[in-house]
Amino acid sequence: MRSRLVKLLLGLWVGVVAGSPLMGGAMAGAQAILPGAMMVAPSISTAGMDSQEARIAALEKQVADQAAAIASAQTAGDNSWMLTSAALVLLMTGPGLALFYGGLVRKKNVLGTMMQSFAMMAAITVLWAVVTYSLAFGSGNAFIGGLHNMFLSGVGLDPSPYAPTIPLQTFMVYQLMFAIITPALITGAFAERMKFSAMLMFMVLWAIVVYSPMAHMVWGVGGLLNSATGRFPCLDFAGGTVVHVTSGVSALVTALYLGKRIGYPKVAMQPHSVVLSFIGACLLWVGWFGFNAGSALAAGKLATSAFVATQFGAAAAAIGWCVAEWIRNGKPSVLGGISGAVAGLVAITPASGFVGPMSALAIGLIAGGVCYFMVVKVKAAFGYDDSLDAFGVHGAGGTLGALLTGVFASSAINPAFGAGKATGMLEGNWRQVFNQATGVAIAWSLAIVGTLIILFIVDKTIGLRVSAEDEATGLDLSQHGEDGYDWAQ
Repeated sequence: MRSRLVKLLLGLWVGVVAGSPLMGGAMAGAQAILPGAMMVAPSISTAGMDSQEARIAALEKQVADQAAAIASAQTAGDNSWMLTSAALVLLMTGPGLALFYGGLVRKKNVLGTMMQSFAMMAAITVLWAVVTYSLAFGSGNAFIGGLHNMFLSGVGLDPSPYAPTIPLQTFMVYQLMFAIITPALITGAFAERMKFSAMLMFMVLWAIVVYSPMAHMVWGVGGLLNSATGRFPCLDFAGGTVVHVTSGVSALVTALYLGKRIGYPKVAMQPHSVVLSFIGACLLWVGWFGFNAGSALAAGKLATSAFVATQFGAAAAAIGWCVAEWIRNGKPSVLGGISGAVAGLVAITPASGFVGPMSALAIGLIAGGVCYFMVVKVKAAFGYDDSLDAFGVHGAGGTLGALLTGVFASSAINPAFGAGKATGMLEGNWRQVFNQATGVAIAWSLAIVGTLIILFIVDKTIGLRVSAEDEATGLDLSQHGEDGYDWAQ
């Protein structure tokens, strides 16, 4: 009897501590030997099971809390990077582009030229909130977004399919900075001769008619050229076609429509302050990291790759331009160096999230030489007055960069078409060069047709060009009643 009682107690102890099936056997023995024990054993077993379930629930809650904390930290990190990038891209327009362009014109036009960039920071922001964000990124068809997000309706603080780890408003304001600088680039082509009122009307219409459809086709969900879902998947990481091709081609069309400045090219029209342009170019270079690396839309490895490619592309192009200039003129110029750097930044923009460092060097070096040739040879041969070489740098550089992206794009950097699938021509995807050329052709066509229509409308309503007297006086006084260099005597 004593031996069977010891076995029963051992069975009870093992069942309670370890949740063992022995508990069932022990209880069966207890039923035959010690009926009174049955009054206690069930409560002991139930307590053990409840304790185990509580521990499992606690562990599950701990895991869930840790996952939520990690997601929150990722959102905070990505959001911080994206807000910083947005500020960097805005820095590119003001003061970067304003100083760069302002130094390249004659001193009587410095304020008028800077004001054109500044005006875009204000006018395009309001327009973006009212309608152009919706046209660019709202749901629509393959060519243009709808009006569902007018007045930023539905654009809140929750993430979206465009960027799943940052608020939609962060994505919206980041893209706004691209919409600001793109029309500002065009002002370099008609510098010193367009009325301020005409410039404002032209840019507002251009943002609606040219920029918004192109942005939607390349970056918008369901866009014709969207790399993930488009009929012609075009690789444009940060705006080769959307920003630089459209602005550069529109710049050329505008320069041709307006005609040459009075006295060009017989009268020397040298930059009044290369120092200002030098400072502006350096600010553009710094801001471009937000432009390209920020287009990763997260603070991850892809942002690092784009950052590195941006630096290498700009450096190689500056060297390429200076070498070409050195061979031709016997010495490199400061203006040539900074122009080459900007050309490299333009060319690497579409490729920055798809190529490695060595490919970035190659793209930059090619861009430096090609853009130099466009500015020095092609412009002189055709005789058009692209005042600050907006087409020679942005139009030519953007076109070249978009095409070279199709050549050098690497799945090791960004498997844009899926893991294991070739991305660029060098990996065997020859069709991508065709897709890139299709994107470039659409950008050229939209820019030419859209710009011509807008210029005609503005010209017939309020007039485009300042009078000969106002042009001789300068935009500072004729358009704004101020003098950029009113030195105290």
